[in-house]
Amino acid sequence: MTTQSPGTPLPPPKERRRLREHASLTQAQLAARLGVSRETVRAWEAGRTTPQGRRGEAYAKLLATLADPPTPTPEPARGPRPNARTTRPRPEDRTPTNSAAARSPGVGSSADSSAVDSPAAAQTPAQAFDALYAHCAPSLIRQAYLLTGRRELARESVEQAFQIAWHRWPEVAVDPDPAGWVRATAHEYALSPWHQFRPRFRNPEPPPAVPADRALMDVLLSLPPSYRRTLLLYDGIGLGLPETAAETEASTPATASRLLHAREAVVARLPDLAAPGLLRRRLAEVASAERLRAARPAVVRMGGERRARLWTRAAITFTVALIGVTVLALYTAPTRYQPPVPPGRTVPGVPPRAAPGPLSDTELALRAKLRALPHGPQRLTPELR
Repeated sequence: MTTQSPGTPLPPPKERRRLREHASLTQAQLAARLGVSRETVRAWEAGRTTPQGRRGEAYAKLLATLADPPTPTPEPARGPRPNARTTRPRPEDRTPTNSAAARSPGVGSSADSSAVDSPAAAQTPAQAFDALYAHCAPSLIRQAYLLTGRRELARESVEQAFQIAWHRWPEVAVDPDPAGWVRATAHEYALSPWHQFRPRFRNPEPPPAVPADRALMDVLLSLPPSYRRTLLLYDGIGLGLPETAAETEASTPATASRLLHAREAVVARLPDLAAPGLLRRRLAEVASAERLRAARPAVVRMGGERRARLWTRAAITFTVALIGVTVLALYTAPTRYQPPVPPGRTVPGVPPRAAPGPLSDTELALRAKLRALPHGPQRLTPELR
């Protein structure tokens, strides 16, 4: 019996994708080495599933062989360094999303930076969730507003994402990048095509008051949703190209193509944004100009719990009703075979019934004679003749 060795842990999902692309391997080639399907490798790199057992051990060993060993730098002396107060983390130990977002400020980069680590073990789950929500919710609402152009939908997307995170908190709490987990969920909910069928979102909301902000929002909303999200993640938040491709679940060449087409569309209508870094600053200004307030963490957490209780009760009620209908059908069902009533057949020798019609003279005389007979008991008394 073989178990996964604790000495070969799996790197984060985005690091798995980076190692594979650094080794110039496709998902199909990696899947062929491990003996799994391409969809399984894609789910591992997206973070939707985690390999366990022998597959997890083989996957961890393969990724360890793909990782480049760090090049040692010779030190002139072994004496203590005067400024070595703390040990800086190695680049491979940092989450790609956090390191990319911490390079320069952008749309909500302060909420998605490396300051948001995994919740501390000393905190309760509710306290850790509230801290994550208070730190990330304001910037996520601004990002969702840039994706949709709707203030109410932006708030609803972020609240829905955090409610899902609270329901799956054991998974989110140990995630290397909980802010990125919630961000991906909020973006997917905000860009869902089903919102156009909701009555409250059929009419457009008022655009920004500033003409320059209104022009930029019109250009963003004219882009396809995938292009809009790629542009926001790369130019708005500051993620790298592999990290953006991993979060949007697309290949790196496809992500680069989306980014180039999105930039061309923006520059074609707004030539002033062709300078590097100017688009990122303008996105941050447009998002910050709107008054987008987030609800309190306790309200979001309790609202998610209340909704979960309602859905649970509805599921229990439906199940009980289904069981009742099934029991009633079994109780009233016949226990033996009952043949159907055969159709009527013509009996030989019996004349067919005549259709109703006018009476003949003989029938009229007989009816008159019968009506002339006395009524009552004397009618039944026989008479002698």
